Amino acid sequence: MTVVILQHTPGAGRPPARAIGAALEAAGLDVRIYGTGAGGLPDDLTGVDALVVTDGPEATCSAAGRDEGCAGRGLTLVRGALAAEVPVLGVCRGAQLLAVAAGGGAHPAPDVGAGREPLGLTPAAASDPLFAGAPEQPQVPQMPSMTHLHGGSVELPAKAVVLAADHHRRTVQAFRIGASAWGLRFPLEADADSDAVDAEPWQEHVLARFAELVAARAEHTATRAFFTQRAGAWEDRFAYQTPAYEAAVARMELRRGQTALDLGCGTGRAMPALRAQVGSEGSVLGVDVTQAMLTAAARVGRTGAGQLLLADCTRLPLPAGSVHGIFAAGLLDHLPRPRAALREWARVSAADGTLLLFHPAGRAERAARHGRPLSPDDPLAEPNLRPVLDATGWQLAVYDDAAQHFLAHAVRTDIRLRTIATRVSVA
Repeated sequence: MTVVILQHTPGAGRPPARAIGAALEAAGLDVRIYGTGAGGLPDDLTGVDALVVTDGPEATCSAAGRDEGCAGRGLTLVRGALAAEVPVLGVCRGAQLLAVAAGGGAHPAPDVGAGREPLGLTPAAASDPLFAGAPEQPQVPQMPSMTHLHGGSVELPAKAVVLAADHHRRTVQAFRIGASAWGLRFPLEADADSDAVDAEPWQEHVLARFAELVAARAEHTATRAFFTQRAGAWEDRFAYQTPAYEAAVARMELRRGQTALDLGCGTGRAMPALRAQVGSEGSVLGVDVTQAMLTAAARVGRTGAGQLLLADCTRLPLPAGSVHGIFAAGLLDHLPRPRAALREWARVSAADGTLLLFHPAGRAERAARHGRPLSPDDPLAEPNLRPVLDATGWQLAVYDDAAQHFLAHAVRTDIRLRTIATRVSVA
């Protein structure tokens, strides 16, 4: 798991970045420090599990295009992280850069000197992933004013959640953007080259909680970062595959009035074919973990074929036995825990439920496309797939690994009944 630290001031040895990096490395994360003003920043967020901005430019900047004082490529990375829900932590002036990236603005503020000041936590802090459990009035090193609650040097975007403010100047000192980005106007670690007072233990706990959050979300972060930057062109790029999707869905033989899922739906290319099978009386749900993909699906009219749901396919917000057909294209072999996914899909499936695993290219063709031989360890190889399906509540009915497609059709079974039948046959 890789965390990229951006610092506006060049030099990887600058204390705030070094101290935060050391804390994250201690939590088992791989840390890479970049100076936003020195070039050499990552081209995109591929392989990046979190972004930390330890400081930012002092010049005035805003979301309306006045980005002269903001580090341009750094700002682009922060905006990309927000779009893909890659966890972001903006510390000190890095919080200003985060506010700008989210649609707010920032202006320089005078230095108010060193010392400690008490913070007042807002009610939202009690349930915040980083701030829950913090003291009611934690002490932080005094930093330059960030924003007045009624207007000031920083304009927070409308959907920002204020987590903490100081008592004397009534200035926002901590906020959250969405569910994955935090701006903190105070340092999390002591800066040996400044007059700032040492950080208190609870501030170190905030950093530790951020590391835990990064680790817990790493699986989805990688997926979202990859697909978010490709979502806009996805439909045009792969529209030619639509007939193959329609032919695959036809083999599910769903009935009118039933409920069908398109898991890892992307832009929802299977949804119209699923709707055609279940009719207007049935239900079609497209599920994906990347919001940008669902936005692209809506843009091309897939909401006309069914509903779109942002969710983890291994933890579906659906009742048991409520689904009759599950279509999953190019999904299972990319999941880190395929058995857990198949068990979850079995949980939501009705007794006669059907599962279709599909890809518009065969395994051999895909291996050749990536310049590698077909591996016997491929989870979609029949000797590997069949026992996994058996163990998770599915029985493989059709296995078709052709040059032009891969298709595995399984039906829902009761593992307990199958175990009893096996014992009887052995006896």
